Amino acid sequence: MSHPEDQDDGALFRSAIGEVTPLRKVGAPATTRPRPRARARMAEQDEAQALGEFARLLHSSTPLEAGDVASYRRDALPPGMFQRLKRGQYAVQDELDLHGANALQAEHLLRGFLLEAHAHEHGCVRIIHGKGLQSDGGAPVLKNLVDRLLRQRNDVLAFHSAPPAQGGTGALLVLLARR
Repeated sequence: MSHPEDQDDGALFRSAIGEVTPLRKVGAPATTRPRPRARARMAEQDEAQALGEFARLLHSSTPLEAGDVASYRRDALPPGMFQRLKRGQYAVQDELDLHGANALQAEHLLRGFLLEAHAHEHGCVRIIHGKGLQSDGGAPVLKNLVDRLLRQRNDVLAFHSAPPAQGGTGALLVLLARR
């Protein structure tokens, strides 16, 4: 009879676990190819729908041109507060610069930025969209995208193109509702 001290560790292990059935032969290649990477079909559909909605919004009204002033005020906002916003008299608590983003990226960044601003209870933010002078012959894409999206949001009380010292017609000052 042999003592456990006389056996090597591998033999002790095999005797402890008993007989095993290998899943595949050692050294044999796997018979299946790796699965293709999953596609986010719903996200792709959402993006396509958002682009379609943006195109519809752009065509449903006259798009803003590069030098146009963007302006919007909900009826519930007192005119005096809107005048202060137009003059740039509110302290800007956060800023988003959309330069270099395409329409889809800009929309995603803008929605995330507004959620964050709302979570931090910011009252006034600046969104830099650029004047759109580099747009390919058409209307400034980001400027119109930001204008249309902000008009649809319930948490936006008002917005207006920034005073020249704060970005002029290439930026918006946005007044947000508190929670």
